[in-house]
Amino acid sequence: MLLDCAIIGGGPAGLSAALVVGRGRKQVIVFDDEMPRNQVTQESHGFITNDGMAPFEIRKAGEADLQKYPNIQMKRSRIVEIQKNEGNFTLLTQEGERYEAKKIILATGLQDILPEIKGIHDVYGKTVFSCPFCDGWELKDKPLALIAENQRTLHMAKLLSNWTKDLIVFTNGQKVLAEEEKALLTAHSIQVIDVPIVSIDHENGQLHSLHLANGETVKRGGGFVASDFKQSTPFAEKLGCQMTTNGGIETDILGRTTVSGVFACGDNLGGPAQLVLAAAAGSQAGMGVIHELVQEEFQEKTPL
Repeated sequence: MLLDCAIIGGGPAGLSAALVVGRGRKQVIVFDDEMPRNQVTQESHGFITNDGMAPFEIRKAGEADLQKYPNIQMKRSRIVEIQKNEGNFTLLTQEGERYEAKKIILATGLQDILPEIKGIHDVYGKTVFSCPFCDGWELKDKPLALIAENQRTLHMAKLLSNWTKDLIVFTNGQKVLAEEEKALLTAHSIQVIDVPIVSIDHENGQLHSLHLANGETVKRGGGFVASDFKQSTPFAEKLGCQMTTNGGIETDILGRTTVSGVFACGDNLGGPAQLVLAAAAGSQAGMGVIHELVQEEFQEKTPL
């Protein structure tokens, strides 16, 4: 059976796209391997009507919405290969099953690349986070650490000063700030420590302190990390999609990539990682699929 649309990824972006495409009376399937980027997150914030809910509960509620539509399928499986053949797409699951679709939507998200510091995975998603818009309120006015080794260091430090006036920037031994940038932060009472971090001391995920290579221990009550990221899957690049300078997938307002028939939405676009934005992008990509399918149908039936 040739499906109208196959969606890879069942987070807010993928589920939102499926809802729009399904309500557009098209046959759609969502593939999800239950390995979301926010699986370590306890609560999600900034998503109206869902503020404070666990990401798992939001996904569960989204899947329940889709169950009302008989033309939407959910498949618990990982896609391992996508091939484009004569305008359509063949998708292969890890179990060896094959599916055919006219359009595909990549909602596969990103993977965070955390600094190689002992203990960081134990506190990440509990008292150390990546997005102040998502978790800044919960850490407001606490003594915070910003662990940052990349070009986002200055931007993140400025941003976090909105939630706390007790902030220390740890560059983990990397020279990512110019002297004038350090001076700017110092002028705003933000200390910069360039000494490498040996380990993070915590109790059940509650950050207590950071141990430095010079023997110093710095107490903190929580923090943020300016993590790098990579695409969770290689499909966009393998299909030939144009990527943005920060590693996201380039799309237009309706989620269309530079490859015909391939759409993308959610975190894998490389923008801010918020559920509400991912869901919105999924809705736009779903509309884009409907627009293309309808347009193609009219082109096929245009009288000579």
